[in-house]
Amino acid sequence: MTGRPSSGRRAWGLHRVNSFLERHLPERRVFIRSDTDTRFIRLQPLTQAIGLGGTAIVIGWTILASAIVMMDSINSGNLREQAQRDQALYEARLNQMSLERDARAAEVATAYDRYNFSLQQISAMQSALLASEDRRKELETGIDVIQTTLRRTMAERDAARRDLGALSTTLANERNSDSTTSGQAEDMASTLEILAETLESTSAERDTMAQTAAIATADADRIALDKRLLEERNDLIFAKLEDAVTVSLEPFDKMFSKVGLSSDKILNEVRRGYSGTGGPLTPLSVSTRGTSDSAGDISGDEARANGILAKLDEINLYRIATGKIPFARPTHASVRFTSGFGARTDPFTGRRRSHDGLDFAGPRGTPILATGDGVVVKAGWSSGYGNEVTIRHAHGIETLYAHMSKIRVTKGQRVSRGDRIGDMGSTGRSTGTHLHYEVHVGNTPVNPMTYVRAGQDVFEK
Repeated sequence: MTGRPSSGRRAWGLHRVNSFLERHLPERRVFIRSDTDTRFIRLQPLTQAIGLGGTAIVIGWTILASAIVMMDSINSGNLREQAQRDQALYEARLNQMSLERDARAAEVATAYDRYNFSLQQISAMQSALLASEDRRKELETGIDVIQTTLRRTMAERDAARRDLGALSTTLANERNSDSTTSGQAEDMASTLEILAETLESTSAERDTMAQTAAIATADADRIALDKRLLEERNDLIFAKLEDAVTVSLEPFDKMFSKVGLSSDKILNEVRRGYSGTGGPLTPLSVSTRGTSDSAGDISGDEARANGILAKLDEINLYRIATGKIPFARPTHASVRFTSGFGARTDPFTGRRRSHDGLDFAGPRGTPILATGDGVVVKAGWSSGYGNEVTIRHAHGIETLYAHMSKIRVTKGQRVSRGDRIGDMGSTGRSTGTHLHYEVHVGNTPVNPMTYVRAGQDVFEK
């Protein structure tokens, strides 16, 4: 009994809605004619309103979806342009760093040339100084002999004068005496003549000795002046050499600090590996005075020279250490930097993934070089990496080179920095010809660009 009144209310409500809509959407009929009959479909206002509303919803959704797609396309284009601009700036920075690295390498080479030239000058000056000291000692010995002879001659001259005076007095007394004979007078005259000749020769010898002593004194003064000038020149050369080695050490210190390595620890390990002598340089063992330092008698110049040699030995140890650490670039050819270290969009899946190395794109067959001395621990095919080479360096560092078209080394082979280990290719999971380069410290991947930038001052082969 309750269903009929509710049905009537619904019908009455639909009638009111149709009546309201009929003002704007009058009832329409759609005729369908066939060969034998004609039929029509009645479209009420409510049906027309529902159809129009559905059509409006579909059109609005289409417009909204198109707008969203267009906005995504515009944003993607902007991001791509921004990425291209960032990449261009990064490549320009890489080129600038390469130029700076070459300039620093030239400066280091020039400093070594200056050092070798200065070391030759020091050797020549030390030889001249030793020769001048020997000559000075000889002159001092000669002066002492001359002065001794001069004093002896003057004493003999004074004694001869005293004897001559005594003989003259005796002769005068004997001449006044009645007992003087002509024979005694002649003997006395002969004696006086001999004494006069002896006195004259002694005076001439004295004058010659005095002149010789004056010349020797002048030579000694000149040698002392030359020695003082040579010492001043040595001081100037030592100061320049000390400045040069200090400037040469600074790039190595900065290079190791940038990659977080302890320079003292690495140098101690290298020193132990090279017989504990600190390299091929040997401190001076003879002073500028020609004496050995076995008794602890070391001159100031020798101490400064040994200090310079110690710093040069430290530079030599740095150079040995840098050869064992991958500071160089994996290729010297003209390549394009295409991807950096860290999170990036995977080119195959489009998802964000971690990228543990650097990508360098170049022509197929571009030489790939070892970035440091080490031992090849892997050379062959690896899933995802394609043809791969892994090199183990000193201090727990390994480098990985992937996607090669050809491998030119074998497992267990020792390689040096700059040796060709393979050719660039596109093997494995790759979208094109490029090199994927990784650096691992203690089995943990680190940013290889840190080592490349830190090694920009290294004097590469």
